[in-house]
Amino acid sequence: MGRPAATLEVGQVVESRSIGPITQTDIVRFAGAGGDFNPLHHDAAYARQAGLPDVIAMGQMQAGMLAAWIADLVHVENLLSFSVRFASPLAIGQTIEMTGTVSSVSTEDATAHLELLAKSGDRAVISGRARVRIALSG
Repeated sequence: MGRPAATLEVGQVVESRSIGPITQTDIVRFAGAGGDFNPLHHDAAYARQAGLPDVIAMGQMQAGMLAAWIADLVHVENLLSFSVRFASPLAIGQTIEMTGTVSSVSTEDATAHLELLAKSGDRAVISGRARVRIALSG
């Protein structure tokens, strides 16, 4: 027996999620899990030499946070597709706020498209799109 799909409507703003502030420990844990040991993510001197103010989180870390949030909202078995675009780096001490809006609904195949955005302050960190299975109302 599966969990019920969400009921979504065009224009609906889904419940947002905030994560952070990001710590060096978060970045190191993600590096260990994903095998990304690029020094931009753990060596401040290297990151500064590359023109960054300090180390930055992996883009895939923010993408994973965005995907986990959507999977929590609609249940992972209803997440049909997911894509992201990296917009700007996320640094230690920053918090991201994830928001999403339902851009379309198909009653033919009971799916919805969501436009996703994660921001730190006023700056976009990552944007994305998701296609999810939904329960049709009425």
